[in-house]
Amino acid sequence: MSTCDQCARSGLTFLLAAILAAATVALAGAQPAKQPASPPPAANPAQPPPPAANQTAEPLAVPGFWDPRRRPERPDLSRINIIRFLTETDYPPFNYTGPDGAPAGFNVDLARLICEEIKVACTVQMRRFDTLIGSLNSNNGDAIIASIAETPEMRQRLDFSDPYYRTPARFVARRDVEIDEVRPEALEGKKIGVVAGTAHEAYLKTLFTEAELHPYPNADVARFALKKGEIELLFDDGISLAFWLNGTDSGNCCEFRGGPYLESRFFGEGVGIAVKRGNEVLRQAFNWALFRLWEKGRFTDLWLRYFPISPY
Repeated sequence: MSTCDQCARSGLTFLLAAILAAATVALAGAQPAKQPASPPPAANPAQPPPPAANQTAEPLAVPGFWDPRRRPERPDLSRINIIRFLTETDYPPFNYTGPDGAPAGFNVDLARLICEEIKVACTVQMRRFDTLIGSLNSNNGDAIIASIAETPEMRQRLDFSDPYYRTPARFVARRDVEIDEVRPEALEGKKIGVVAGTAHEAYLKTLFTEAELHPYPNADVARFALKKGEIELLFDDGISLAFWLNGTDSGNCCEFRGGPYLESRFFGEGVGIAVKRGNEVLRQAFNWALFRLWEKGRFTDLWLRYFPISPY
């Protein structure tokens, strides 16, 4: 190997180490355990999360963005009598229609916990995703809890609470494939599947330059290729992958390897609750309630109920 090759590889290794360090900082608040953004829809979209059938041996963790040393002050909540949440209709496991026709999902349950903590009445209305912001600005709701990512463009239109989750990227491999080190130099020549045109493909092209990339038109095709052994690894959205691994469609074939990868330039800055620009009272109320739910362990319990296989 030439000296230039060695330098290039060392540079890549250094860059990856920096990104992994940033991810570690982002997860510093995680509790062990135990552009609107949407990862690809999970399998069986009309169904609630299936039972935890395919547990992994790795420790479970939940996202945590709250520093216990920086407790938010309780805001004046006397002017909040009711909160009308808006959410979307079909984005499981975060939002979907339950068997009784009522709103269900992680976001819906979190909204109800927030209202319990604030001690106000709350409603949850389901609408098409593309109508949510218009409905909020037309005063048909007070807040949107529908996994809208806090992109710079969205921050020009909405204000957001503190993030309550991020969508990490993860590698998955078949259980019978022995790949323990997930680093650029360790994956040289490995066949890695990815959905074409995504941030995940861009990330691999930037850092895992010596791997053999196999782009697929969508996540379902890529997962099928992994199950058949056409590729050795799949790199995709960790939340959708966790839902897939824990469901029946995966056939218990695969497991997470390495990661999580949380580099914001590729994978976003997180998901918060959206309110109208300037609605500081409601935004601060959500920040206080989210911290309290996390501090009490109720956020952790809710997360693990929906994600018994951790995306982190």
